[in-house]
Amino acid sequence: MDQGNTAFILFAAALVLLMTPGLAFFYGGLVKAKSVISMMMMSFGAIGLIGVLWVLYGYSIAFPAADGLSPLFAIDPSAMGLSSLLEVPEDAAYPPLAFAAFQATFAIITVALVSGAIADRAKFGSWMIFAGIWATVVYFPVASWVFNFGLADDGSFAYGGWITYGLQETFGVGVIDFAGGTAVHICAGAAALALALVLGRRVGFGKGAHVPHNPPFVLLGAGLLWFGWFGFNAGSELAADGVAALAVVNTIAAPAAALLAWLVVEKIRDGKPTSVGAASGAVAGLVAITPACASLDPVWAILLGVIAGVVCALAIDFKFKLGLDDSLDVVGIHLVGGLIGTLYLGFFANGTGLFLGGDGTQLLVQAIAAFAVMAYSFVGAFIIGFVIHKTIGFRVKDEDEIAGLDTVSHGEAGYVLEDARV
Repeated sequence: MDQGNTAFILFAAALVLLMTPGLAFFYGGLVKAKSVISMMMMSFGAIGLIGVLWVLYGYSIAFPAADGLSPLFAIDPSAMGLSSLLEVPEDAAYPPLAFAAFQATFAIITVALVSGAIADRAKFGSWMIFAGIWATVVYFPVASWVFNFGLADDGSFAYGGWITYGLQETFGVGVIDFAGGTAVHICAGAAALALALVLGRRVGFGKGAHVPHNPPFVLLGAGLLWFGWFGFNAGSELAADGVAALAVVNTIAAPAAALLAWLVVEKIRDGKPTSVGAASGAVAGLVAITPACASLDPVWAILLGVIAGVVCALAIDFKFKLGLDDSLDVVGIHLVGGLIGTLYLGFFANGTGLFLGGDGTQLLVQAIAAFAVMAYSFVGAFIIGFVIHKTIGFRVKDEDEIAGLDTVSHGEAGYVLEDARV
């Protein structure tokens, strides 16, 4: 067992877990002051719930033992509770539990991302029910399709989900999704779109009607996300090597370029670049580079960042024309950014991209994977959200939304300006 790589994976897992509190600050700063606790609690609730479900059965769904193509939905009873992972095989490069811990943090952040689409108007209890069901029937299987693959001694696929192993067997070219453009960002963004449609628009929805109450929180959250993203991307190599180093460089270059591109769009469109725009641009670039971080030269990563920054900045304005209240732009940043990063590989992936020696097959398999995950997640989230909304209710009363959800849902205030006890 390689202790250096084991330490690398464990540290990467800690970095990715930090992303969810970072997301809580990012989202919390974007909502109004009287709903900041409610917004942040949706992320922390995801940490608690998904962390437990992953140990109990999530890992056993996402990584079932397989020989050949695994079913669309499978569960490995021997892996439930993770007890079977306690023993480390003699030839293992790292303990199986290290990998299970790393993947647990992916499940947590993916679920937490969805919450941004229903900010300011969702019941906490209903959100938690949705999160548990959606993770079980949507994310865990999708993670299996994308991340569950085994390699033969010659480096070829030996088994796995249909997105990795299946498309490789069919087309001779495998899908490139190094760290979760499909399984994390497209999956979360499509679910966010579905929930935004189910819950409907906030009271007074319109451009400029809901402004971020705390931009410093947004910048702090973006900084924590960017820091944690190095574990997200480089950690997916599962080894401290040259591929991980390339992922780190690209995780600097692409979001930096996207940040600048977003600010340029704001300057041209609105006359002033904003701090929230800088944070949003960085996150858009991080989303786009996630599937591509190990398959692009840094110059192509910069171009990807520029494209993501411009397109995502324009996409978040488009929601107002559609009348879609995606509160914190999960669709505009994560779904759109995830699609851009995943499809971009069809053109510029080293060796297989259409412009770099490929014949178009890479683009085809990238598109199949991206749109299949998007459709599955959207339909699943819409059905789950709709049933919850029509039974126990998913949305708070209008008067509670106007007053703010913190005291209604949690009996707390985000900012106590005067001590009532004095």
